[in-house]
Amino acid sequence: MIRFIVSRIVQGIIVIFAVITITFALSKMVPGGGVRNERFISKEAQKAQDEYYGRDKPWIVQLGLQFKHYATLNLPESEHYKGRGVDEIIASGFPVSATVGGAALLIALVIGVPLGAYAALRPNTLEDRTSTLAATLGICAPSMVLGPLLALLFGLKLRWFNASGWFDASDWVLPAMTLGIIYSAYIARLMRGSLRETLAQEFIRTARAKGASETSVVFLHAMKLASLPVLNFLGPAAAGMLTGSFIVETIFQLPGLGQFFISAAINKDIPLTIALSTFYAALIVSFNLIVDILQAALNPRIRLQA
Repeated sequence: MIRFIVSRIVQGIIVIFAVITITFALSKMVPGGGVRNERFISKEAQKAQDEYYGRDKPWIVQLGLQFKHYATLNLPESEHYKGRGVDEIIASGFPVSATVGGAALLIALVIGVPLGAYAALRPNTLEDRTSTLAATLGICAPSMVLGPLLALLFGLKLRWFNASGWFDASDWVLPAMTLGIIYSAYIARLMRGSLRETLAQEFIRTARAKGASETSVVFLHAMKLASLPVLNFLGPAAAGMLTGSFIVETIFQLPGLGQFFISAAINKDIPLTIALSTFYAALIVSFNLIVDILQAALNPRIRLQA
Protein backbone atom coordinates (compact mmCIF):
# COMPACT_ATOMS: atom_id res chain seq x y z
CA MET A 1 0.00 0.00 0.00
CA ILE A 2 2.86 2.41 0.82
CA ARG A 3 4.41 1.85 -2.61
CA PHE A 4 0.99 2.42 -4.17
CA ILE A 5 0.55 5.77 -2.35
CA VAL A 6 4.11 6.95 -3.07
CA SER A 7 3.71 6.25 -6.80
CA ARG A 8 0.46 8.24 -6.89
CA ILE A 9 2.07 11.16 -5.04
CA VAL A 10 4.99 11.27 -7.51
CA GLN A 11 2.56 11.19 -10.43
CA GLY A 12 0.56 13.98 -8.82
CA ILE A 13 3.62 16.22 -8.43
CA ILE A 14 4.48 15.69 -12.10
CA VAL A 15 0.92 16.64 -13.07
CA ILE A 16 1.02 19.82 -10.97
CA PHE A 17 4.29 21.01 -12.55
CA ALA A 18 2.89 20.15 -15.98
CA VAL A 19 -0.13 22.35 -15.23
CA ILE A 20 2.18 25.20 -14.20
CA THR A 21 4.14 24.82 -17.46
CA ILE A 22 1.06 24.70 -19.69
CA THR A 23 -0.68 27.61 -17.91
CA PHE A 24 2.51 29.68 -18.09
CA ALA A 25 2.92 28.95 -21.82
CA LEU A 26 -0.69 29.84 -22.58
CA SER A 27 -0.49 33.05 -20.53
CA LYS A 28 2.58 34.18 -22.48
CA MET A 29 0.58 33.91 -25.71
CA VAL A 30 -1.97 36.45 -24.47
CA PRO A 31 -1.02 40.07 -25.22
CA GLY A 32 -0.99 42.66 -22.46
CA GLY A 33 -1.16 41.85 -18.79
CA GLY A 34 -1.11 43.70 -15.48
CA VAL A 35 -0.13 47.33 -15.82
CA ARG A 36 -0.10 47.04 -19.62
CA ASN A 37 -3.91 47.00 -19.58
CA GLU A 38 -4.05 50.44 -17.99
CA ARG A 39 -4.28 53.54 -20.14
CA PHE A 40 -1.68 56.32 -20.26
CA ILE A 41 0.98 54.21 -18.53
CA SER A 42 4.53 55.42 -19.05
CA LYS A 43 7.25 53.22 -20.46
CA GLU A 44 9.17 53.62 -17.20
CA ALA A 45 6.23 52.18 -15.24
CA GLN A 46 5.93 49.29 -17.67
CA LYS A 47 9.66 48.59 -17.37
CA ALA A 48 9.52 48.69 -13.56
CA GLN A 49 6.60 46.26 -13.53
CA ASP A 50 8.34 43.91 -15.97
CA GLU A 51 11.44 43.89 -13.75
CA TYR A 52 9.39 43.34 -10.58
CA TYR A 53 7.51 40.33 -12.00
CA GLY A 54 10.53 39.03 -13.93
CA ARG A 55 8.98 39.55 -17.36
CA ASP A 56 12.22 41.12 -18.63
CA LYS A 57 14.03 37.77 -18.27
CA PRO A 58 14.10 34.94 -20.86
CA TRP A 59 11.00 32.73 -20.79
CA ILE A 60 12.92 29.71 -19.51
CA VAL A 61 14.10 31.77 -16.52
CA GLN A 62 10.56 33.00 -15.91
CA LEU A 63 9.31 29.40 -15.93
CA GLY A 64 12.05 28.45 -13.50
CA LEU A 65 10.92 31.26 -11.19
CA GLN A 66 7.38 29.89 -11.31
CA PHE A 67 8.63 26.43 -10.32
CA LYS A 68 10.63 28.01 -7.50
CA HIS A 69 7.58 29.89 -6.21
CA TYR A 70 5.52 26.72 -5.87
CA ALA A 71 8.33 24.43 -4.78
CA THR A 72 9.15 26.79 -1.88
CA LEU A 73 5.53 27.97 -1.36
CA ASN A 74 6.79 31.56 -1.64
CA LEU A 75 4.01 32.73 -3.93
CA PRO A 76 4.07 36.03 -5.85
CA GLU A 77 1.74 39.02 -5.63
CA SER A 78 -1.22 39.51 -7.91
CA GLU A 79 -0.76 41.99 -10.73
CA HIS A 80 -4.36 43.21 -10.57
CA TYR A 81 -4.99 43.15 -6.82
CA LYS A 82 -2.05 45.32 -5.83
CA GLY A 83 -0.35 44.43 -2.57
CA ARG A 84 -2.16 41.10 -2.18
CA GLY A 85 -0.38 37.79 -2.56
CA VAL A 86 -2.07 35.11 -4.63
CA ASP A 87 -2.10 32.84 -1.57
CA GLU A 88 -4.01 35.52 0.36
CA ILE A 89 -6.56 35.79 -2.45
CA ILE A 90 -7.05 32.03 -2.57
CA ALA A 91 -7.40 31.91 1.22
CA SER A 92 -10.13 34.56 1.08
CA GLY A 93 -12.16 32.92 -1.69
CA PHE A 94 -11.76 29.22 -0.95
CA PRO A 95 -13.88 29.09 2.26
CA VAL A 96 -16.90 30.35 0.29
CA SER A 97 -16.35 27.87 -2.54
CA ALA A 98 -15.63 25.06 -0.08
CA THR A 99 -18.83 25.73 1.88
CA VAL A 100 -20.94 25.62 -1.25
CA GLY A 101 -19.00 22.72 -2.76
CA GLY A 102 -19.07 20.59 0.38
CA ALA A 103 -22.83 21.02 0.70
CA ALA A 104 -23.26 20.30 -3.02
CA LEU A 105 -21.22 17.11 -2.72
CA LEU A 106 -23.39 15.91 0.16
CA ILE A 107 -26.57 16.72 -1.78
CA ALA A 108 -25.26 14.90 -4.85
CA LEU A 109 -24.47 11.76 -2.86
CA VAL A 110 -27.71 11.77 -0.85
CA ILE A 111 -29.79 12.09 -4.02
CA GLY A 112 -27.68 10.25 -6.60
CA VAL A 113 -26.70 7.02 -4.80
CA PRO A 114 -30.20 6.02 -3.57
CA LEU A 115 -31.80 7.06 -6.86
CA GLY A 116 -29.36 4.99 -8.91
CA ALA A 117 -29.60 1.98 -6.59
CA TYR A 118 -33.40 2.14 -6.59
CA ALA A 119 -33.47 2.12 -10.39
CA ALA A 120 -30.96 -0.76 -10.58
CA LEU A 121 -33.03 -2.94 -8.24
CA ARG A 122 -36.16 -2.47 -10.39
CA PRO A 123 -34.89 -2.85 -13.97
CA ASN A 124 -37.23 -2.09 -16.85
CA THR A 125 -40.04 -0.95 -14.56
CA LEU A 126 -41.83 2.38 -14.33
CA GLU A 127 -39.66 3.31 -11.34
CA ASP A 128 -36.51 2.54 -13.34
CA ARG A 129 -37.64 4.58 -16.33
CA THR A 130 -38.75 7.48 -14.14
CA SER A 131 -35.43 7.54 -12.25
CA THR A 132 -33.48 7.32 -15.50
CA LEU A 133 -35.52 10.16 -17.02
CA ALA A 134 -34.94 12.32 -13.93
CA ALA A 135 -31.19 11.65 -14.09
CA THR A 136 -31.11 12.45 -17.81
CA LEU A 137 -32.95 15.73 -17.25
CA GLY A 138 -30.48 16.59 -14.49
CA ILE A 139 -27.53 15.95 -16.78
CA CYS A 140 -29.06 17.98 -19.61
CA ALA A 141 -30.01 20.93 -17.40
CA PRO A 142 -27.09 23.40 -17.45
CA SER A 143 -26.30 25.36 -14.32
CA MET A 144 -26.95 28.62 -16.17
CA VAL A 145 -30.59 27.49 -16.51
CA LEU A 146 -31.12 25.62 -13.23
CA GLY A 147 -29.50 28.32 -11.08
CA PRO A 148 -31.74 31.21 -12.20
CA LEU A 149 -34.81 28.97 -11.92
CA LEU A 150 -33.99 28.13 -8.30
CA ALA A 151 -33.21 31.79 -7.56
CA LEU A 152 -36.50 32.84 -9.14
CA LEU A 153 -38.59 30.25 -7.27
CA PHE A 154 -36.99 30.14 -3.82
CA GLY A 155 -35.43 33.60 -3.81
CA LEU A 156 -37.83 35.99 -5.53
CA LYS A 157 -41.18 34.16 -5.36
CA LEU A 158 -41.12 32.29 -2.05
CA ARG A 159 -38.42 34.52 -0.48
CA TRP A 160 -36.97 31.63 1.50
CA PHE A 161 -33.38 32.56 0.61
CA ASN A 162 -31.45 35.46 -0.88
CA ALA A 163 -31.43 35.28 -4.66
CA SER A 164 -27.79 36.39 -4.78
CA GLY A 165 -24.94 37.56 -2.58
CA TRP A 166 -23.14 36.21 0.48
CA PHE A 167 -24.79 37.87 3.46
CA ASP A 168 -26.70 35.30 5.53
CA ALA A 169 -25.81 31.86 6.90
CA SER A 170 -28.23 30.25 4.43
CA ASP A 171 -26.79 31.82 1.27
CA TRP A 172 -25.03 28.55 0.42
CA VAL A 173 -28.31 26.68 -0.09
CA LEU A 174 -29.34 27.73 -3.61
CA PRO A 175 -25.87 27.49 -5.24
CA ALA A 176 -25.27 24.17 -3.45
CA MET A 177 -28.61 22.85 -4.72
CA THR A 178 -27.72 23.95 -8.24
CA LEU A 179 -24.40 22.09 -8.20
CA GLY A 180 -25.69 19.14 -6.18
CA ILE A 181 -28.68 18.38 -8.39
CA ILE A 182 -26.57 18.39 -11.54
CA TYR A 183 -23.86 16.14 -10.10
CA SER A 184 -26.44 13.83 -8.49
CA ALA A 185 -27.73 13.01 -11.97
CA TYR A 186 -24.29 11.76 -13.05
CA ILE A 187 -23.90 9.76 -9.83
CA ALA A 188 -27.35 8.19 -10.27
CA ARG A 189 -26.54 7.06 -13.82
CA LEU A 190 -23.19 5.63 -12.73
CA MET A 191 -24.71 3.89 -9.71
CA ARG A 192 -27.53 2.35 -11.71
CA GLY A 193 -25.27 0.93 -14.43
CA SER A 194 -22.61 -0.29 -12.01
CA LEU A 195 -25.05 -1.96 -9.61
CA ARG A 196 -26.94 -3.70 -12.41
CA GLU A 197 -23.68 -5.04 -13.82
CA THR A 198 -22.55 -6.18 -10.36
CA LEU A 199 -25.85 -7.94 -9.59
CA ALA A 200 -25.43 -10.01 -12.77
CA GLN A 201 -22.01 -11.39 -11.76
CA GLU A 202 -21.31 -14.93 -10.68
CA PHE A 203 -20.45 -14.25 -7.03
CA ILE A 204 -23.88 -12.61 -6.52
CA ARG A 205 -25.64 -15.70 -7.88
CA THR A 206 -23.47 -17.83 -5.59
CA ALA A 207 -24.41 -15.74 -2.55
CA ARG A 208 -28.10 -16.08 -3.40
CA ALA A 209 -27.72 -19.83 -3.93
CA LYS A 210 -26.23 -20.14 -0.44
CA GLY A 211 -29.39 -18.63 1.01
CA ALA A 212 -28.22 -15.07 1.68
CA SER A 213 -31.04 -12.57 2.01
CA GLU A 214 -31.57 -10.00 -0.74
CA THR A 215 -30.66 -7.20 1.68
CA SER A 216 -27.29 -8.75 2.53
CA VAL A 217 -26.64 -9.56 -1.14
CA VAL A 218 -27.19 -5.93 -2.14
CA PHE A 219 -25.65 -4.05 0.77
CA LEU A 220 -22.89 -6.44 1.88
CA HIS A 221 -21.77 -7.84 -1.48
CA ALA A 222 -22.94 -5.79 -4.48
CA MET A 223 -22.73 -2.20 -3.17
CA LYS A 224 -19.06 -2.54 -2.24
CA LEU A 225 -18.04 -3.33 -5.82
CA ALA A 226 -20.68 -1.16 -7.47
CA SER A 227 -19.43 1.95 -5.63
CA LEU A 228 -16.04 1.88 -7.36
CA PRO A 229 -17.10 3.81 -10.52
CA VAL A 230 -18.87 6.36 -8.32
CA LEU A 231 -15.72 6.80 -6.21
CA ASN A 232 -13.67 7.22 -9.38
CA PHE A 233 -16.04 9.97 -10.55
CA LEU A 234 -16.00 11.72 -7.17
CA GLY A 235 -12.30 12.61 -7.39
CA PRO A 236 -12.44 15.37 -10.02
CA ALA A 237 -16.11 16.07 -9.22
CA ALA A 238 -15.35 16.87 -5.59
CA ALA A 239 -12.45 19.13 -6.59
CA GLY A 240 -14.69 20.94 -9.06
CA MET A 241 -17.44 21.46 -6.50
CA LEU A 242 -15.07 22.57 -3.73
CA THR A 243 -13.35 25.15 -5.91
CA GLY A 244 -16.74 26.35 -7.07
CA SER A 245 -18.38 26.45 -10.45
CA PHE A 246 -17.53 29.68 -12.22
CA ILE A 247 -21.03 29.92 -13.68
CA VAL A 248 -22.81 29.19 -10.39
CA GLU A 249 -20.71 31.69 -8.47
CA THR A 250 -21.38 34.30 -11.14
CA ILE A 251 -25.15 33.62 -11.11
CA PHE A 252 -25.40 33.94 -7.33
CA GLN A 253 -22.69 36.64 -7.04
CA LEU A 254 -20.55 34.69 -4.58
CA PRO A 255 -17.09 35.96 -3.54
CA GLY A 256 -15.49 32.59 -4.22
CA LEU A 257 -12.60 31.36 -6.32
CA GLY A 258 -14.68 31.39 -9.49
CA GLN A 259 -15.00 35.16 -9.40
CA PHE A 260 -11.25 35.56 -8.90
CA PHE A 261 -10.54 33.20 -11.80
CA ILE A 262 -12.77 35.20 -14.13
CA SER A 263 -11.21 38.45 -12.93
CA ALA A 264 -7.70 37.05 -13.46
CA ALA A 265 -8.55 36.03 -17.01
CA ILE A 266 -10.17 39.38 -17.89
CA ASN A 267 -7.34 41.43 -16.41
CA LYS A 268 -4.60 39.08 -17.69
CA ASP A 269 -3.34 38.63 -14.15
CA ILE A 270 -0.75 35.93 -14.91
CA PRO A 271 0.43 35.20 -11.32
CA LEU A 272 -3.16 34.76 -10.10
CA THR A 273 -4.15 32.70 -13.14
CA ILE A 274 -1.24 30.30 -12.62
CA ALA A 275 -1.91 30.14 -8.86
CA LEU A 276 -5.60 29.30 -9.28
CA SER A 277 -4.87 26.71 -11.98
CA THR A 278 -2.21 25.12 -9.78
CA PHE A 279 -4.49 25.12 -6.74
CA TYR A 280 -7.27 23.49 -8.74
CA ALA A 281 -4.83 20.87 -10.08
CA ALA A 282 -3.54 20.19 -6.56
CA LEU A 283 -7.09 19.61 -5.35
CA ILE A 284 -7.82 17.20 -8.19
CA VAL A 285 -4.60 15.30 -7.48
CA SER A 286 -5.39 15.17 -3.75
CA PHE A 287 -8.93 13.93 -4.22
CA ASN A 288 -7.84 11.40 -6.83
CA LEU A 289 -5.25 10.11 -4.36
CA ILE A 290 -7.94 9.70 -1.71
CA VAL A 291 -10.15 7.92 -4.23
CA ASP A 292 -7.27 5.62 -5.26
CA ILE A 293 -6.66 4.68 -1.62
CA LEU A 294 -10.35 3.96 -1.05
CA GLN A 295 -10.54 1.91 -4.24
CA ALA A 296 -7.44 -0.04 -3.26
CA ALA A 297 -9.02 -0.75 0.12
CA LEU A 298 -12.26 -1.94 -1.49
CA ASN A 299 -10.61 -3.89 -4.31
CA PRO A 300 -7.30 -5.61 -3.46
CA ARG A 301 -6.57 -6.24 -7.15
CA ILE A 302 -5.88 -2.50 -7.56
CA ARG A 303 -3.03 -2.74 -5.04
CA LEU A 304 -1.50 -5.62 -6.96
CA GLN A 305 -1.56 -3.60 -10.18
CA ALA A 306 0.13 -0.53 -8.62
